Amino acid sequence: MYSLYARNKMNEHAHGKSAWTMPTAYLGASTTAPDASDGNVTEPVGNAYARITTSAADWGSSTAGTITNAQVLSYPTATGSWGTVTHVVAHDAPTGGNLLWSASITPQSVNAGGTLSIPIGDADSSIN
Repeated sequence: MYSLYARNKMNEHAHGKSAWTMPTAYLGASTTAPDASDGNVTEPVGNAYARITTSAADWGSSTAGTITNAQVLSYPTATGSWGTVTHVVAHDAPTGGNLLWSASITPQSVNAGGTLSIPIGDADSSIN
């Protein structure tokens, strides 16, 4: 799901109102289902949690308005519990920032010594 922020930026760009250079996306994890206005995002705190960056090579081509990860996406090893991660969230900053999009993933319980790893094709994002 693309956020309202990203949809507005893309719409203004497509209509020549203002150019939008897509920012670096920092991919985070959430234990709750985000909404389009950047509400209900619950990222882990501490325990070596950090958002990761991805590159174009990490993603397949968009087909019928949907794009999925073409590479396994791995996070740092947790030093404590992160809870059960159910979504990935992309923001335009390593902390805080604007939500760009979110996607549900197969839930993963991340405990000390574990690594959140998103299998190929598990993170898909659609433009609706």
